[in-house]
Amino acid sequence: QVQLVESGGGVVQAGGSLRLSCAASGRTFSNLDMGWFRQAPGKEREFVAVIRWSSSNGDHADSVKGRFSISRDNAMNTVYLQMNSLKPEDTAVYYCGASVGGNNYWGKGTLVTVSS
Repeated sequence: QVQLVESGGGVVQAGGSLRLSCAASGRTFSNLDMGWFRQAPGKEREFVAVIRWSSSNGDHADSVKGRFSISRDNAMNTVYLQMNSLKPEDTAVYYCGASVGGNNYWGKGTLVTVSS
């Protein structure tokens, strides 16, 4: 089992920045593929970014590329999502996900609201 707890959401004006954090426990963090997903009101959950267990570089959805950056700190068992140049369409609940051994785990999410 993997437990994930997100933090860092809030209300920010368009053009602003936020950093989300996701603390993981229950498994060796360095073995986990970690990702961020989001779900806007009335829409399906979508991929935002992923960082593999073996990599220090992440992959990002086209919609956030150049604005968002995923990173991980294995010593702190934490994955981050730095979000810059936020837009109103980035408003969503952001979920942290972990994948290991064919199993996927989710946090409860943190709400990000970007006002215009």
